[in-house]
Amino acid sequence: MTTPHRPPAEEGQRPLGPLGRSIVTLAGTPDDASDIDAYLATIAKHAAGTLTPVSYASITVMRDSAYSTVAASSEVATAVDQAQYADDRGPCLEALTDDTPVGVDDIDTTMKWPGFRQAAARMGLHASLSIPLFAGSGATIAALNLYSHDPVTMIPLTARVWTVFDADPTTRPEPDVPLPDAAGEDLVTGLVEAIEVRALIQRAIGVVMATERCTAPDAYLSLRVRAAETGASLTAVATELQKQLP
Repeated sequence: MTTPHRPPAEEGQRPLGPLGRSIVTLAGTPDDASDIDAYLATIAKHAAGTLTPVSYASITVMRDSAYSTVAASSEVATAVDQAQYADDRGPCLEALTDDTPVGVDDIDTTMKWPGFRQAAARMGLHASLSIPLFAGSGATIAALNLYSHDPVTMIPLTARVWTVFDADPTTRPEPDVPLPDAAGEDLVTGLVEAIEVRALIQRAIGVVMATERCTAPDAYLSLRVRAAETGASLTAVATELQKQLP
């Protein structure tokens, strides 16, 4: 796997852990890279293994017009995913298609997705959080699904993740909601830095569009070609383009 260029952590800033690093790396990786599924599997593994509130984790994608689970920490997570695919409804599908986190604080009482509720209840799950994940083009390519037996500890994690994605500051939860573990902070920090990587690449795409008088897809392809020719990541190529701006 390639690792995107990232500036060193500022003084006093907590360095990223394995989950955060994996999410940032994904953000700087071309969408169709051969190792995309390996990155997604790593994210699911670290999410299930390090986040205290999380019992199981999985990754949902849509390929060839069909939803599928490309990584899961347990068959339990896969079964709950499959119930949503069968109904063509559920929090993981909504996160994937709407590009926004979807949290269910109390699965037992949700009426919106009956198939999801019934499958989760059979597995003893009481809360969930699905988070959109994106790669180099900036488009959402997957949803990270976090399933929990403990709804109480999931509430602050959901609130903090929603803060990262919510563009309307008037509806944000308090930013200092405490998380139960360092891994939760790592997840949030990784998402913040991934969004920064996405913004950097999108600015670089804009530069290429202006200088080469091309469309956004062609500009993205140009960045990919530059990265392949130099052996650098999309993040590194975008960073160099930013340095050339007056």
